[in-house]
Amino acid sequence: MSLWSRIVNALRGDRLSREIDEEFESHIECAIEAGRDPAEARRAFGSALRQREESRDIRLLSWLDSLRADALFGWRQLKKRKVSSAAAVLSLALAMGACTAAFRLIDALLLRPMPVTRPDRLYAMFCRGMGPDGRFRTTDSNEYPQFQLMRAAVRDRAELIAVSWAERAELTYGSEQEMEKAYRQYVSGWIFDSFGLKPALGRLFTENDDLKPGAHPVAVLSYDYWRRRFGADPKVVGRTFRMAGRLYQIVGVAPAPFTGTEPGTITEIFLPTMMHSGVTHDDWSWIRTFVQLKPGATPEPIRTRLQAIFNAVQHERAKGFRGWPKRRLENFLNQMVLVEPAAPGLSDMRKEYGRALTALGILVGLVLLIAAANVANLLTAQAAARAREMALRVSIGAGRRRLVQLVLVESALLAFIATGIGAFFAWWSAPFVVARINPPDNPARLLLPTDWRVLGFALALAIGVTFLFGLAPALRASAVQPVSALKGGEDPRSRRRLMYGLIGAQTAFCFLVLLVAGLFVASFERLSNQPTGFSADRLLTLDTLAEPMQPTVFWYQAAEHLRRLPYVENVAIAAWPLLSGIGSNGFVAINGAPPSELLAYFLSVSPGWLDTMKIPFIDGRDFRPDDTYPGVAIVNEAFAKEYFQGENPVGKSFEKTFGGFRFQIVGLVRNARYRNMREPITPTAYVPLRLGSADEMLSRATFLVRTTNPNPLALASMLRQEVPHARSGFRVSNIRTQLEINQAQTVRERLLAVLALFFSVVAPLLAGIGIYGVLDCLVFERRREIGIRMAIGAQARDVARRVVVDAFSMVFAGALVGLALGTASVRYIEALLYQVKATELGILALPWIAILVVALTAAVPPVIRAVRIDPMAILRTE
Repeated sequence: MSLWSRIVNALRGDRLSREIDEEFESHIECAIEAGRDPAEARRAFGSALRQREESRDIRLLSWLDSLRADALFGWRQLKKRKVSSAAAVLSLALAMGACTAAFRLIDALLLRPMPVTRPDRLYAMFCRGMGPDGRFRTTDSNEYPQFQLMRAAVRDRAELIAVSWAERAELTYGSEQEMEKAYRQYVSGWIFDSFGLKPALGRLFTENDDLKPGAHPVAVLSYDYWRRRFGADPKVVGRTFRMAGRLYQIVGVAPAPFTGTEPGTITEIFLPTMMHSGVTHDDWSWIRTFVQLKPGATPEPIRTRLQAIFNAVQHERAKGFRGWPKRRLENFLNQMVLVEPAAPGLSDMRKEYGRALTALGILVGLVLLIAAANVANLLTAQAAARAREMALRVSIGAGRRRLVQLVLVESALLAFIATGIGAFFAWWSAPFVVARINPPDNPARLLLPTDWRVLGFALALAIGVTFLFGLAPALRASAVQPVSALKGGEDPRSRRRLMYGLIGAQTAFCFLVLLVAGLFVASFERLSNQPTGFSADRLLTLDTLAEPMQPTVFWYQAAEHLRRLPYVENVAIAAWPLLSGIGSNGFVAINGAPPSELLAYFLSVSPGWLDTMKIPFIDGRDFRPDDTYPGVAIVNEAFAKEYFQGENPVGKSFEKTFGGFRFQIVGLVRNARYRNMREPITPTAYVPLRLGSADEMLSRATFLVRTTNPNPLALASMLRQEVPHARSGFRVSNIRTQLEINQAQTVRERLLAVLALFFSVVAPLLAGIGIYGVLDCLVFERRREIGIRMAIGAQARDVARRVVVDAFSMVFAGALVGLALGTASVRYIEALLYQVKATELGILALPWIAILVVALTAAVPPVIRAVRIDPMAILRTE
């Protein structure tokens, strides 16, 4: 009989038994028709039951049949205990759904390889060492001329591929009034061929498209963008669009799986690197470098060659660094080139959220352990209640392996039902988390397919959880001794020790979750409440481009035009908004002394900018319209403290060593945050936006508009239209509120705080359910003992103490273990914390109070049940 037939027969057991019985009867009837005595014929064929069993073993897979039978029995057991089974399933479903959702996020951002040929041969180049700011860093940015030298040096062993960051850019397929945004990425012309990608429509880039700067204004669309923006119209090939003042022609559509090289961002338009204005600049770091190994090549020899080219370029570049501190220059020249695997791609989101998602994965893993401990306690109690059943099974010949299988199948049913329910939670929660890491101006898009990777993880999780909470009860059930069980069972104290131990483990995991949650919430609160030094209230930022570049005086005239509009309180101009992550810095020298090793930051602003930002003066004056750069500067308190020992610097001067520019300080203002919220206040010099040269021209700047309307975005549409009216050639590329920019600084911390709060509710809830379940089971088990004690005079408080003392001692011990684990593990998440320590009294008090409240709440119903036991009723049953 074929294997498939035996599998099918195992799934239709009752029908197969009927067929075997009918066949057996037909043989007997044939014998009777042949003239044999019916009784003799039946004796000759033997026992019908034995014949059926032997025939079944031949016609089906016996192990599969036993699994089927155990699954049916297990399902009846679950239906028999509806409340406890539902509690177990729901707690597991929540924990397993959270685990699956976390895996989807971690896989999409950190693990899933790009859909390219041989991703295992794909590496990326990094530089590690001390940066100009004196901080140890690892960067993946490079200059294109250096990239060309490196590519030529390793071409026999590897292919280097240059890609820019994927950035949102404005473009139009029609008039300037139909402006829209899309993610644009500059890539090497040979990237698609190297990655083994074929076009979905038209053609892809070739190396000939990427040989000469500005020579080939062609573009390839991503499949996702082609489908969303153009409805998969095949006539898109040949269409043109305008971006940054240049006309591009669409030549093809990339294959569907490939969405760029940045996890978390779906590139929509690919352009050749030679169309970027930085391809000829050796001081403009704007590309990442992928290294694709050729067959037989290994990373280390290639890294050595890249290091040699890098060192030569760095030494040549350092010749122009006049005035740099000696130690900073040495650090600059001693950076190391690294070549590391990059199959999933490269993105800032991976660096920003990789550690956060790992912490999230650990949190959900702890919640899963709490849920598993709950179910293990439940099954342990049920195993004790079924001791007589197991003893009878052993007595009639069931082996230990068969009993283990029986209990594990029931556990597997719980796990797989929970997995099915948890899948819906994972399907909803993963996109929900992605939505929480979306700054308004830079939305993240993660591909979260439900493919074999996710299904395989869910299956492995279900199997793992089955053994995690089901194996110990299964082994204990299978080790039952028939004589002992039939006489009253084993000593319950050994079972209680296991259940108490699981309570301790639950408490330890719960304490750890609460401690980490408290750290994340406190970090978010402290970071978001950091004073910025300026007012973001009613403030709009208008990032504006000038095509062609315009003189500074025209920018001032546009600001004056905006200032006259209704509901506008004040207008100023800056090179970029504060807290936007952009910065310009340099070394400062005072009175001809050697330059300081601490970098100072610079920001070009117009007269009135400090007043618009509400940054108060301490001394001195604001810029005048005729002040130019270089010439005068306004500095903050940190600048005065660092370079003038805290003295009033107004009237004094300093030199910016890079460029040799000299400035006279005309004003001193309060500190304000510059690049981000996490950095300490930096020494900052504000300098005039207006250049002192005759050919002064600006291509981009930001208008800061403070409105009288409490909702500044209500003016956004009007301001976008008025900027081009103020001066032709001006175009607003982006409008944000300053409050949005500030809040974007805490997106990661907000995500961790929200998820930590969720798990800080779920973990104690599950732990409380576990404590309640154990105490309730123990009260039921010891009801006779309690009744006898009450009959001989035990008070209610004595009964309550006997019920909870052992469990509470394990809760206390578990909390101590959780405290030790928490303090030991904090160093692994320190990079995610802000000005908070695990040793703070408030942080430590929260888990202790929460666990105490949960334990007391969970103990109340079992204690009430214990003290309400009627001794007379118990004695009558005795």
